Amino acid sequence: MLRDRDSLSRLENSLLAAFAVPHDRTGGREYPESEHEYRLPFQRDRDRVIHSSAFKRLQYKTQVFVYSVGENYRNRLTHTLEVSGISRTIATASGLNSLLAETVALAHDLGHTPFGHAGQDMLSELMSEFGGFEHNKQSLRIVRLLESRYPRFPGLNLTLETLKGLMKHGAEYSTSTLGLERKQEGPSLEAQCADLADEIAYTNHDIEDGLEMGYLNLSELEEIPLWHEFSLRVRERYPNTNEKVRIRTTIRELTNGMVSHIVGMMRIRIEEYGISQRSDLNRAYVEGRKILGFDEDFGETVRELKSFLHRALYRHPSVVRMSDLGRDMIAVLFRYFRKHPKEIPESYKERIETEGLERIVCDFVAGMTDRYAETVFNKLNG
Repeated sequence: MLRDRDSLSRLENSLLAAFAVPHDRTGGREYPESEHEYRLPFQRDRDRVIHSSAFKRLQYKTQVFVYSVGENYRNRLTHTLEVSGISRTIATASGLNSLLAETVALAHDLGHTPFGHAGQDMLSELMSEFGGFEHNKQSLRIVRLLESRYPRFPGLNLTLETLKGLMKHGAEYSTSTLGLERKQEGPSLEAQCADLADEIAYTNHDIEDGLEMGYLNLSELEEIPLWHEFSLRVRERYPNTNEKVRIRTTIRELTNGMVSHIVGMMRIRIEEYGISQRSDLNRAYVEGRKILGFDEDFGETVRELKSFLHRALYRHPSVVRMSDLGRDMIAVLFRYFRKHPKEIPESYKERIETEGLERIVCDFVAGMTDRYAETVFNKLNG
């Protein structure tokens, strides 16, 4: 039986909790469009993100290790796909709108620079006198302006609910009506799913990649309580398994444990805070009550694990050396194209007069892949 958009919306809404974002409450789009005959609005948002140029470029952007160290390590695209899967799982198990949660997850890193956080930090420094740079805001800029795929509007023209989901807590969006709404309402639970999924994904896959690279020491990791707890369970259940499989099983169990904890805590807090409809979420937000997240004890063990990763992996001399090289390349590229704006692609140059040279140079450099940035850098220094 063929189902049109309205029947699909009714079917999907029947699966949602009363405090979820319904499929027919999207806030509309910045540029009015006719609805699709048999695709839901958030489904169209998701597909537009996946088909975007910025999404495809994520496969050549750094997560922790630059692409040149090997093909078996996470890049920004594989990280994003892991985040979307975890986000969808949390949302589905919690009665939330999994399409919205998945879409926010898929779009959350579109604005990331080459060379990971090192690249972001360098661009933020270079843009400090010109409006700043932050990759979450750049993701919004990409989906609202920089993507060019449609004849009647710039960007991807995503639904307003998706755009609000991309706005991170603590960032300044006060010049935007949408930002003011986000600040007053707080993030949807679906957006919070994506945020938590991001944390769960990078914590666990960075352990795997760090061990594979030999930058993390397994005996030191075993001293971290949360890892030790799950590692011990796996060793007792599978005593004859080889070390590599045991590590991967532990990571999988730890990921599942984090997700299950969040889902369980949400059920407890929904009942404790008397959440029965979406307006109750706003009340809880104003009161500072967290609905989605770890409890204090479990959260402390997660923070301890992340602190270990920061010391042992992210500050590992080899990682720092790669990061410093990336920072240097970003600085050289930014300064070069600021002095030679005629060499910027035409699609960027046409906005220099309205938005300023530095912002356009920033857009161009931030959008580069690691590989392209290295190629241009080597050409300039060849």
